[in-house]
Amino acid sequence: MTALTPPRVLTIAGSDSGGGAGIQADLKTFAAHGVYGMSVVTAITAQNTCEVTAIETISPAVVAAQIDAVFDDIGVDAVKIGMLASAAIVEVVASRLAVHRPEVVVLDPVMIAKSGDALLQDDAVAALRDQLFPLASLLTPNLPEAERLTGLGAASEADCLAAARQLAQHGAAVLIKGGHRVGPESVGPEIVDLLLDGQGVKRYRHPRQATTSTHGTGCTLSSAIAARLGAGANLRSAVAGAIDYLQGAIASAFPLGAGHGPVHHLYRLAEVPE
Repeated sequence: MTALTPPRVLTIAGSDSGGGAGIQADLKTFAAHGVYGMSVVTAITAQNTCEVTAIETISPAVVAAQIDAVFDDIGVDAVKIGMLASAAIVEVVASRLAVHRPEVVVLDPVMIAKSGDALLQDDAVAALRDQLFPLASLLTPNLPEAERLTGLGAASEADCLAAARQLAQHGAAVLIKGGHRVGPESVGPEIVDLLLDGQGVKRYRHPRQATTSTHGTGCTLSSAIAARLGAGANLRSAVAGAIDYLQGAIASAFPLGAGHGPVHHLYRLAEVPE
């Protein structure tokens, strides 16, 4: 790269026809961070703010070809991985990344849409854990995903730390997002996200916003972290900056749809038109 070339960040994820999550959210987030965004589409979803009505996966051969095309010519400074849908796609993504060896891989283990629809087939969970986790720099599960991946509960902070330690045995740092927590520890005005890395445990506290505009928040956060890591930030500052960015995107969201609307990814670049 020359001094004028922006960081190159690749998302490997599914397409969201509603524009609030998946590839669309990732590319908007990359643009908001001033990095050059590239994409590998793993699946096409028909979805809106209320539901996912159809999913069609891309063939593993075409997924592999997309990855190779980007790495072989443009190059990649960081990778964000989202929806992979099937075991076959998990396996081909793992095989190509093992060849290309990107320095930064932020893996968001997307399993369920905000609407509750499944985005990862049951037989793909073991492949994700066994084949892709060892290639990741950072894992960013929410609480239901952490529970499914580890078989452990995530009702308390101690539970979350136990799940994080189990996931970290694969070699990656782990950020467990606390937005889904319910029960006594969730009472109060803040959310606590827990990062387990080589330095120990870091807690990120931020306000719990009263809003239904939360579609794509997980995609947006992991993409913001990948963009910041690709630009050279260290992990802890990348996570802190990404959380601040997402908080602003949620606060600036405009109402769209009848369900969980999207955040405003480009709130720092333009005012919402009246």
